[in-house]
Amino acid sequence: MTQYDFDAGYEDEDEDDIPEWADHVMATVAAEVRRRRKELRMSAQDLADRCEEIGHPIPRNVIANMESGRRANLPLVDVMVLARALRTNPICLIYPIGYAAEVQRLPYEQRIAPWEAMVWFIAQDSGSLADRDMLRYQREHIEALSEARSAMASESYAQYAVEQATSATERAEALRDQATCLERIDKAKQRLRVARSFIRRERGLLPYLPPELADVDPPEPGSNTNTTKENDL
Repeated sequence: MTQYDFDAGYEDEDEDDIPEWADHVMATVAAEVRRRRKELRMSAQDLADRCEEIGHPIPRNVIANMESGRRANLPLVDVMVLARALRTNPICLIYPIGYAAEVQRLPYEQRIAPWEAMVWFIAQDSGSLADRDMLRYQREHIEALSEARSAMASESYAQYAVEQATSATERAEALRDQATCLERIDKAKQRLRVARSFIRRERGLLPYLPPELADVDPPEPGSNTNTTKENDL
């Protein structure tokens, strides 16, 4: 495997000295691991210890070999654990936006800006429409579920305020708050129904629903929730 001067960066490489794609990816990750480790004032042993605490040991000598370009491969699971140990995300080690001028997305491709590569990696480019739609449905589900839980917690508090009100004014205000929360719950449930209907249509895996939101799903398979227009999302 070709060794590189990590401190010099890739922009200074000669045209004839461009590493093979796999080497380039490893060198990019290794350089970012080293940069991030030093930024956090961690030694290679500190990083190895943290990886072991996470549950996937990566010995100090393996980390040192990776950073110096002597390691022949870099498993995805190592990238994931290293990212957690370094308090970042795996994608930021692979495409370090702001710390690398260019990256090579795939073999035989010209180098591009890390941001462009990241957009492709996280399915935000012009790739498969079906894949991007499923991501959108799942994201909508997550947001709607969070809103439903928040509204239900607020409604419980409002109900308590109604019961504890010591005057007509306090009770009226608490009832208004409760009505607002109930409206939020209804809207969040409708968002969940729409998202889940499209996930079903695309034969995706339905996300978990807590028992208190069990009424979101139709009671029987013949429900017509799939007729809701997609633009409701």
